[in-house]
Amino acid sequence: MSVRFTTKARRGMVALSVAAGLALGVAGCGGGGSEDDKPDNLASASKGSGSAADTQEGESEESLAELKGKEGLVLKLTTAERDSGGFLTVSGDLKNDGAERVQVPAALRGDETEIIQHGRSLGGATLVDSEGKKRYYVLRDTDGRPLTTTDLGSMKPGESVPVFMQFPAPPASTTEVTFQLPTFASATITISG
Repeated sequence: MSVRFTTKARRGMVALSVAAGLALGVAGCGGGGSEDDKPDNLASASKGSGSAADTQEGESEESLAELKGKEGLVLKLTTAERDSGGFLTVSGDLKNDGAERVQVPAALRGDETEIIQHGRSLGGATLVDSEGKKRYYVLRDTDGRPLTTTDLGSMKPGESVPVFMQFPAPPASTTEVTFQLPTFASATITISG
C-alpha cells in the first residue's frame, strides 16, 4: 500500500514540477513591464490583421523557419532554446493565411494512442538529428498529455495563435535539427542555448 502511495506521490510531484516550470517559462516570456523591451511578442498575435505599423513591427522578429501546411495554415518557428534541465523548447506562431475559417487538422497530434486521447495538439512534431542519427518526439507528462500547445480548434482568416513544443534536448554538439510536423513541410532549424 505504501509503495502505491509513494508512486502516486512521485507522479504528482513530477507533474507539479513540469507545470511549475512551464508557468515560469510563460511568465518569463510575457511582457509585464512598461518599457518596450519585447514589443514583437505582443504584436505577433495581431500580425497580418492589424494596421501597417503592426505588420512591420511583427515582421521585424527573426524566424528560424516558416512551414506551409494544408488549407492556408502557416507555422512560423521563432525560437528553439535548450535549457539547463535537458529540454529543448520550440516556439512560434500558427497562422491561418487563407481566406476561409479552417479546422486545425487532427493529424498534427500524430497517431500515438496516448496523445490522441488528449485532443488536438502539436503532439506529432518531431526533431531529427541527422548527425546523431536520432529522432526526438514531443515530451509527455505522467498522464500522457503532450508538452505542447493543446486544444487547437478552428481558426478565422488571418488569426494567429502562439504555440510551443517541448522535446528532450539533443547533445550540446548538435546545433541544427530538422523540424517535422504532419501535413507541413519540414525545415532545418538552429538551436540556441
